[in-house]
Amino acid sequence: MHNKLASNYLPSQPYETRLAVPVRELHAGHRAEILEHLLKLGDEDRRLRFGTQTPNEIIEHYVSGLNFNEDAVFGVFDADLQLVGMAHLAYLPPVKGQPRAAEFGVSVLPEGRAQGLGTALLERSAVHSRNSNIQTLYVHCLANNKAMMHLAQKAGMKVEYAYGDADAYLKLPPANPGTIVQEAANEQWADFDYALKENLKLANQAWWWFLGRPGHAR
Repeated sequence: MHNKLASNYLPSQPYETRLAVPVRELHAGHRAEILEHLLKLGDEDRRLRFGTQTPNEIIEHYVSGLNFNEDAVFGVFDADLQLVGMAHLAYLPPVKGQPRAAEFGVSVLPEGRAQGLGTALLERSAVHSRNSNIQTLYVHCLANNKAMMHLAQKAGMKVEYAYGDADAYLKLPPANPGTIVQEAANEQWADFDYALKENLKLANQAWWWFLGRPGHAR
């Protein structure tokens, strides 16, 4: 990303790699997949994601409290339809005289890392924020969360450190017809990708069932 763009906002034009990582918007029907995803995180990954040691009970409470009508949640599914990457975009309470803001949080399972999932989830969240009239994208995390800091700096976020924590801010330009079309296209692509993976999974299950029938086993 050019420095001139990075200092202000994510570019409004689609990235060349964006469609390589389909990102779906999740809803209440995905609550079980979200819970399974977060419970798979190890102790250190949970600490980095939530900023503190996070037992299963806290994660269960967090997932049950997700409000899909007020916030936005995005996910990346692998070929087996397992949720390997997830982002929570929480809209912060409006403050008079201050730009509208949303907080971005992300987690990626070990098997999905170093594949651009975090970047894709951040880009998707940024475009959605613009189309929702959000002017500032905000990240709060531990200062030693190197993956999150790398992601924030790569996006051109302004990062501030204090007392072991880090806050990152990204100024977003207003929505335009291009961002509306971009989000719709990305959602259609993600839905198509999911349907394709679902059909392939069902076909594989049917094939293995057929091979397992008496007289067909090899």
